Amino acid sequence: MANLLIVDDEQSYRQLLKLVFEAEGNKVRTAASGAEALKLLQNEPVQVIISDVRMPDMDGIELLRAVRELDSNIGIIMMTAFATVETAREAFKLGADDFIQKPFDIEELQIIVKKTLEKQALIAENEAFKRSQRQKGKLTNIIGISPKMQAVFQMIETVAQVQSTVLITGESGTGKELVARAIHDLSPRAEKPFISVNCGAFTETLLESELFGYVKGAFTGATQNRKGLFEAANKGTIFLDEISEMSPAMQVKLLRVLQERRVRPVGAHEEIPIDARVIAATNRDLKTLVEEGSFREDLYYRISVIPINLPPLRERREDIPLLVEHFIKKYCEQTGKKLTISKKAMTLLENYSWHGNVRELEHTIERAVALEKTNEIQPESLPEHITNYNPERIKAEFILPEEGINLFAHLENLEKTYVVEALRKTGGNQTKAAQLLKMPVRSFRHLLDKHNIRSLSAQIRSSNT
Repeated sequence: MANLLIVDDEQSYRQLLKLVFEAEGNKVRTAASGAEALKLLQNEPVQVIISDVRMPDMDGIELLRAVRELDSNIGIIMMTAFATVETAREAFKLGADDFIQKPFDIEELQIIVKKTLEKQALIAENEAFKRSQRQKGKLTNIIGISPKMQAVFQMIETVAQVQSTVLITGESGTGKELVARAIHDLSPRAEKPFISVNCGAFTETLLESELFGYVKGAFTGATQNRKGLFEAANKGTIFLDEISEMSPAMQVKLLRVLQERRVRPVGAHEEIPIDARVIAATNRDLKTLVEEGSFREDLYYRISVIPINLPPLRERREDIPLLVEHFIKKYCEQTGKKLTISKKAMTLLENYSWHGNVRELEHTIERAVALEKTNEIQPESLPEHITNYNPERIKAEFILPEEGINLFAHLENLEKTYVVEALRKTGGNQTKAAQLLKMPVRSFRHLLDKHNIRSLSAQIRSSNT
């Protein structure tokens, strides 16, 4: 049984079609004009509208346009005794499902209605499949059985149903964009765009035009109007990654957009209303940046209405085996291999510190799958800095054996250990590693050469990219 609405200013047609389709078990309502039809739609939804084109007050084309603004899924069949190519073209352009000329064969109209209902059922089935895939995707793309990750899953499902701004924090490689996408995919905005932008990848001027758009002639090279990402994400979600990298001037402009829900394209005189949910992310401590004066306090409170912190991988080691199996399966499918992992290799992976988090683990497994020549991933297919890693090394270095130690050799080893740990913690960035050890970059590079580990920076960067 389907809900149908017959719209025609001729009573004879309304009565005839009502009798025909009610005899098939459908629920049928009638309206003598487009305006009356819109009022009926407000009270009860319908699946198919059969409407005449020529009617007083609001004709069928105007009704079609109004219905499509309300609901894009309602089936609409247009009928007229004055058919023209132009009228039919306009009807299909506005989203009519079919067009039939009066007088028509009742059986032909019944077939058209049946096909329209079948099309709607197929669309509904497809949408249900998409929803199930989004739910499934949330569970497969963000893997974890640890209590900390289960708490994250619960938070995702909760905040997906509200419209508040979300701030996702966590170290690089923890999966902040995956969480943002999961929130979007489980939200009422799921069918609308998800736009991701890395705020640290643009200069201040470029970021402004990227986010807010620009008008023709706004600057050299602006040869036409361009829509900004906020406008492109209308009704959907915009994900502002690395928001901590925004300049102070851009922070002011973003704050105004969040407050007013309007953007002004570069070079424009008028503002454009926007309706995009904002999810921001950073791997830095925004509270510390606020205290230092490099991030606006009012913007911090505006974007952190709902905070979600992603734990580093080293704090949820029970998830490592699941992630390893997932990535082995992923890259085996791509390469056509069939691999498992040896117990010794898995132990090395479980014990490693993973400063690059899940991203570093994924790249490590991708490398291992590519290099492994047997049917089981061995330690030899893992990077050297993982196979040589000893989590107890630093602690053990401070235990003075009864027989004494060679202090100079001990200090040399300790120095090398801290240099290596600084590189791991900064993803192979020598400048940041030198800052961690409170020394000039030149001195740090001297230590790399001294211990013959200059290539370690590139190895770690390669694992994290």
